[in-house]
Amino acid sequence: MKSVFIVILILATSQIAFADITENYGWEDTDTILGNYGDIIATIATDPVHSGSQSLRLEDAAASGTPQAFVAWVVGLQNGDEVTGSFWRNDTTPGAPPSCRIWGHWNDDPVDINVYSGSASGQSDYGPGTGWDEATYTWIAADDHTGLVIECRTYSSAGDIVWIDDMTIVAPDHATIYIPGTVAVENRTWADIKAAF
Repeated sequence: MKSVFIVILILATSQIAFADITENYGWEDTDTILGNYGDIIATIATDPVHSGSQSLRLEDAAASGTPQAFVAWVVGLQNGDEVTGSFWRNDTTPGAPPSCRIWGHWNDDPVDINVYSGSASGQSDYGPGTGWDEATYTWIAADDHTGLVIECRTYSSAGDIVWIDDMTIVAPDHATIYIPGTVAVENRTWADIKAAF
């Protein structure tokens, strides 16, 4: 009986050690993005929406290039950590611009979202262009990178518009997730939950 209890305790402890935090954001208030690269205009829209009553409207204001809207920022990462990001995107132009995809870049400065520490890559799929579909990607921290900025990267011409909604970010519980409208999302670990009771 004692050995069964020890095995259960070890399994429970390992589950706690590898807990994740999940943050969801649906642009249901007035906050849009955390920052940007290139000329992009971010506003709240009421049509189209994936769920709720609002979405994020991204208008390309650049003559060229691929503007990037910074929609989440994860800091406090360690080598081997996984971060999964997803959002729903809307465009209605199959096989042609405008389109967007989920992308990321490393950021090793925990106090400045504008620091660029190299591309983290992202999803290769531009979407079907037939309305709403989910864009998702998982990054693995390596090379001592400690932060990740998650982007909605647009591929279009000046004046083109895409919409995104219902973002989900999953990261290790020792990391901190920044999303629009927050200074910092508090880490919620098993110890935090137990302390609340």
